[in-house]
Amino acid sequence: MSLMSSTARILPVLLAGGSGTRLWPQSREQYPKQFLSLIDDKSLLQNTALRAARIPGALPPLVICGDQHRFIAAEQLRQIGIKDATILLEPAGRNTAPAAGVAAEFAKAKYGDDTLVFLMAADHAVKDIEAFVQTVVTASAAASLGRIVTFGIVPTRAETGYGYLKRGDVLANGAHQVAKFIEKPNLDTAEKFLSDGGYLWNGGLFLFRTATFLNELQQFEPEMAKLTAQAYAAGQHDLDFVRLDAKAFEQCRNDSIDYAVMEKTSLAALVPLDAGWDDVGSWEYLGTLPPTDEDGNVARGDVILEDAHNNLISAHSRLVSLIGVDNHVVVETDDAVMIAPRNRTQDVKKIVQKLKSSGRTEAQNHPRVYRPWGWYETIALAGRFQVKRIMVKPGEKP
Repeated sequence: MSLMSSTARILPVLLAGGSGTRLWPQSREQYPKQFLSLIDDKSLLQNTALRAARIPGALPPLVICGDQHRFIAAEQLRQIGIKDATILLEPAGRNTAPAAGVAAEFAKAKYGDDTLVFLMAADHAVKDIEAFVQTVVTASAAASLGRIVTFGIVPTRAETGYGYLKRGDVLANGAHQVAKFIEKPNLDTAEKFLSDGGYLWNGGLFLFRTATFLNELQQFEPEMAKLTAQAYAAGQHDLDFVRLDAKAFEQCRNDSIDYAVMEKTSLAALVPLDAGWDDVGSWEYLGTLPPTDEDGNVARGDVILEDAHNNLISAHSRLVSLIGVDNHVVVETDDAVMIAPRNRTQDVKKIVQKLKSSGRTEAQNHPRVYRPWGWYETIALAGRFQVKRIMVKPGEKP
């Protein structure tokens, strides 16, 4: 393993935008999945930040999120002792390519051209943190030598919800060429990929030297490069927040880093990652957890089952009981219950769309609404009165 890789300065960039509609009813627009504690007692963002902090040479993280989530992100980082993060605010979601562009501009301005940028989504789960860290160290050697590294996740199942990467010839320092980028396959193709062994999940993790990425972005997407540079340069810097210039950033084309750069550049490299990675993208993620009974059910919360098999249940605020139910997902919250066959969990977003089109608030808000000073929740609401419970943090005021 290269000494260069172990001492390189790495800027973790945590992408914390998005609404997580497929994890409704727990995930809502105002409090989406990356801020929820879905795996353990920490949120997905917190776990991502703690993983990043374990990387040798890791700098204070840069979190990219929407303006409406800035105080949630800041508070969650404070709760785990990360007080030196910078939170960069997007005026609108524009996918990962513009986000990578402004992250590289931030790294260049604050730390210099040689800084390595580690782009990682804040809603992923990783079981083996040590293996994750060692793989990043390996990848940093290739990135320091001018490669734009993507991480190929060693698949554990025939997955149709992810894109794939075909592993190519071996390069130096444990990296490989990327032989092919592949869109989400059907089940038959995914099963062939799994048995072949040469195909890896495209996990959306990228590591690159700042100057290298900016040069490639300028070559393949000059307009995006210009606009992201303008958005950062004209942004407002306020304490720990950087508010991008809306006029410039909103002109950026909505595009992923894969399409904008990775599939065009000759500098792409692939490093396999075998660390129990998963994208917490739908309620089917519960199926990756160990069953909680001998009938294959995974139950979280207050749950009683009778003659029920292979169900995924998450109870938040009350008792949930199932009788004679097989292969279903049941999610209960204070104000909503969602029930679906396990093979239909990707369709939860259709319910969210119907809620929005009918003007209902359950797609946007939880009963508990978080503010910088604490939170409030509605206890009772009628035509001429409203009763709220309010929690104010010590030293704050609503």
